[in-house]
Amino acid sequence: MQRLNISSGAPWESKVGYSRAVRIGNVVEISGTVSVDGEKVIGINDAYEQTKHILAKIEAVLVKAGASLHDVVRTRMYVTDISKWEEIGRAHGEFFQAIRPATTMVEVSRLIDPQLLVEIEATAVVPALKG
Repeated sequence: MQRLNISSGAPWESKVGYSRAVRIGNVVEISGTVSVDGEKVIGINDAYEQTKHILAKIEAVLVKAGASLHDVVRTRMYVTDISKWEEIGRAHGEFFQAIRPATTMVEVSRLIDPQLLVEIEATAVVPALKG
């Protein structure tokens, strides 16, 4: 099967050895995504804004993979404060209310930067690449 690695251009992708997303056949796996633009955290102290920013980034990488949010079958949300679940869930619902992927939200002790409150992974299933 053909493999398509998609980069976000982040410098740590080559340092750590990962891709923002990988598509093999009809499956797209999106790496854990946080609310960062360049080196700037977007939505400091605001789990709702961070979640919206993350999901917009996920939507953009899906397009690069030949997919859309409608192809998402699974999301995984890692949050540093589970008491913020309603804010995070509201943002998730704004993107996925009609799609309804399977999802998980778990609290973790911390993410790579203490200003980050949410990290999200996604899986999409799309028509196979031609060629």
